[in-house]
Amino acid sequence: MRRTAAVTATRALIVGGGPAGAAVAIELARAGLPHLLIERSRETGDALCGGFLSWRTLDTLARLGIDPDQLNPARTTTVRIFAGSHVAHAALPRPALSVSRRRLDTVLLAAAVAQGAAIERGVTVRAIEDGQVRTADGAVIAAPALFLANGKSDVRGTARPASARGTDPTLGIRVRIMPPPAMARALAGQIDLYLFDRGYAGLAMQEDGSANLCMAVHRSRLQEAGTPADLLAELGRAMPVLGEWVAAIAPDATIDAIANVPYGWRQTTGQAGQYRLGDQAGVIPSLAGEGMGIALASGLAAARAYRTDGAGGGS
Repeated sequence: MRRTAAVTATRALIVGGGPAGAAVAIELARAGLPHLLIERSRETGDALCGGFLSWRTLDTLARLGIDPDQLNPARTTTVRIFAGSHVAHAALPRPALSVSRRRLDTVLLAAAVAQGAAIERGVTVRAIEDGQVRTADGAVIAAPALFLANGKSDVRGTARPASARGTDPTLGIRVRIMPPPAMARALAGQIDLYLFDRGYAGLAMQEDGSANLCMAVHRSRLQEAGTPADLLAELGRAMPVLGEWVAAIAPDATIDAIANVPYGWRQTTGQAGQYRLGDQAGVIPSLAGEGMGIALASGLAAARAYRTDGAGGGS
C-alpha cells in the first residue's frame, strides 16, 4: 500500500513480519490493542536462517496457538555430530522439529490475521528516528511503541555497530537438496551437525521432503576454499557422510548466502517505547538451535510488557 507523505500515526508499530513480529501481532490482536505490522516482502519468502525449532520453541508456539503438526508432522529426536572421522550420537531431551522458514512464517502470519492483526506488506523501512519510521516511498509513520522485529537486517537509526560483525565475519550459506528415498529415510528423525575449522553445517529433512543443508562459516575459511560450491565439495571430501549429500545437490541448485552475521552481539542499553526483538536484541550462534525460540519468546514477552506498561516500557 502506498502512503502519502503525511505522517500516519498508530499506537504500536511492528517492523518485520518474521516470527518475532508475528508473535507480537498475535498477542496484541488477542488483547484487542491497536497496532500495525509492516513487512517489506509482498510474498512470504524462505529466509535462510531458522530451519530448526527446539522443544522449547515448540512450547512457545503452543502459547501462540500454533500446533506443531501445522509446520511438520515429523519430529526430530536424535542428533549426530561429525568431526573429521569421528561421529557421536545422542538423543534430544525432547522431540524437536525442522521446518522451512516459508512454512513457519506463513503459518504465524496466518494466525495473526485470524486473530484480527493489522498487517501491511510491501512496505520497506529506510530509517527510524525519534519514534518515527520513514518508508521507501517517503511516508512517515509515528508510533509511541515501536517493536523492532527486522531480524538480521539493519535500518538506519537503529543499526548495530559495524564492529558487531568482528574482524573475520561469519556468513550463512544454505542449499536445498531433494534426496533419493533411501537417503531421506536415513536422515528422517534426526539432525546432523558437521564441525570443521571455522564453521559448521547442519542437515535435516523439512516438511516438503527436501533436506536443508545450512552452514555458518567465517569469511576467511570461505575465501581459502574459493566459492560456496568449492567449500561444500572440500568438506564433502573430508567427511564422507556429508560427501554423499553434497553429491546429491542438483547441478542447477541455488546456493543462498547472507553476509556479516553478528554472532555474539547483544543490545546492552534500552530506550523507552522501543522493543528490540530476536536478532535485533541479540544474535545467538545458530549451532545452539534457539534463534527462532528467542525471536518468538521475545516477541511474546514484549507484547505482554506493552499490555501492562504501555509505551513506557521497552528494551
